[in-house]
Amino acid sequence: MRKNRIIFAVCIIIAAGILVFFFLTVSGIHKKNSNVVAKNTIADTTQSIPASDAGEKQDDWGEFEKEVPTVDIPHDKQQLIGVRTTEAIVKPLWKTIRTVGRVESDERKISTVNIKVEGWVEKLYADFTGKPVKKGDLIADIYSPELVSTQLEFINLLKWKDEKGHRFQRNVEFRWGDRYGTTGQMLTFDIEALILVAKEKLMLWEIPDDQIKKIEETKEPIRILQLRSPVNGFVLEKPVVKGTRIAPGDKIVDIVDLSTVWIIADIYEPDLPLVRVGQQAKITLSYYPGKTFSSKIEFIYPFLAEQTRSAKVRFSVPNSRTVLKPQMFTTVEIAVDMGKRLVIPDSALLDSGKRQIVYVDQGDGFFEPREVTTGLRSDGNVEVLQGLNAGERIASSAAFLIDSESKLRGIVRE
Repeated sequence: MRKNRIIFAVCIIIAAGILVFFFLTVSGIHKKNSNVVAKNTIADTTQSIPASDAGEKQDDWGEFEKEVPTVDIPHDKQQLIGVRTTEAIVKPLWKTIRTVGRVESDERKISTVNIKVEGWVEKLYADFTGKPVKKGDLIADIYSPELVSTQLEFINLLKWKDEKGHRFQRNVEFRWGDRYGTTGQMLTFDIEALILVAKEKLMLWEIPDDQIKKIEETKEPIRILQLRSPVNGFVLEKPVVKGTRIAPGDKIVDIVDLSTVWIIADIYEPDLPLVRVGQQAKITLSYYPGKTFSSKIEFIYPFLAEQTRSAKVRFSVPNSRTVLKPQMFTTVEIAVDMGKRLVIPDSALLDSGKRQIVYVDQGDGFFEPREVTTGLRSDGNVEVLQGLNAGERIASSAAFLIDSESKLRGIVRE
């Protein structure tokens, strides 16, 4: 019994070994056949495609990658949305700088009336601001005790001359300046010199020549000094009134001549490189329609206003009829010749802030989106620096509709 069990176990082990050997042999043969079939399949596929055809496929794919994206807008749809094209051309570009000007007095034509002696205002003829005066008109009557005293000295010398003659003797002592304290004496005859000194004193105080001549003739002092206007103009400032005490150099009135006025205009920082002295400008006023003043830039101020970031330029304008009054506002237009530039209409340019795009007409209803670099803008035109050539046609109207269509199709990204 036991012997039979042993024989049965040995048979089972032998049978299991035979089955394992058979399974491994069959699996290896199947894998080998599969590899052979795969190799043959690849070889057959390669042989079935000619070499020339394979090259053409690669070339076609390369051309597709290099193809410029375009958006197709049929002609009937172009007419519906109002697409118009125009040509990028090279032409003279003018930039017009428009700014606000202000009328101001010509600083070179402001005169001050004052005196060199102390005194009091007895009468004021230029008695209100804005009063028109002419050259030689009376401004004020001034009483000055010091001036009267000098006149009396001058008169006494004149009388002395008449009594003593042209010369009189006077003893003068002086020291030699040595260590012994030696003094000397001499005789002088100087009546003319003394009179000349007194007269020069009156002239230095700007007493008019006719008044000095009157004093010489009448031998009487002039109690009141009359001040007259040195120019034609208007009273600009009057800090004194009747009875005011004035010291030497104090201002009595300021007189401004408005026959020529200044126009001061602000030019903002980006436009400063475009302006220069001598450029012609057109000046107009809203309250004088149809009236135009023409002038040239006379001076460019060397300072920049910190808050407005602008510099001031000055024009001189004749104003014989006093049409222009200080503090009036004006409109100033300066036309600047920028030379010949490649330009396109403003309406053809789409500016997203990050980039600027135009749509170039490729014909047959195809438009190519192209990024460009722009420069100056003037009178509805914009200068193109890069990205476009002269003669190329671009969409000048409804470009934003073409742009919307291209974005919907994914041709142009935001």
